[in-house]
Amino acid sequence: MSGKTVTRADLIEAVYQEVGLSRNESSDLVETVLDEIASTLTNGDNVKISSFGSFIVRDKGGRVGRNPKTGEEVPIEPRRVLVFRPSQVLKDRVSNS
Repeated sequence: MSGKTVTRADLIEAVYQEVGLSRNESSDLVETVLDEIASTLTNGDNVKISSFGSFIVRDKGGRVGRNPKTGEEVPIEPRRVLVFRPSQVLKDRVSNS
């Protein structure tokens, strides 16, 4: 494994290299796509990107947790969580690389 993390700047550079837009246009495009995904998820809707995967918003109910150090019971409030489920195509590409 290379251990490299892909950043926004890396995505912008990739769009610049592959599509041929200017750096500013590439930046605007990447930001627009990421903003649209974020706002859709914020509204509680799911995002599905074909051959990549799905971002799913789930509601988790409240429950009683336990502090492992003290054993004290602590209430955990209900919350919304984000889950990513990769597509089978992505799973196959990762496992074959």
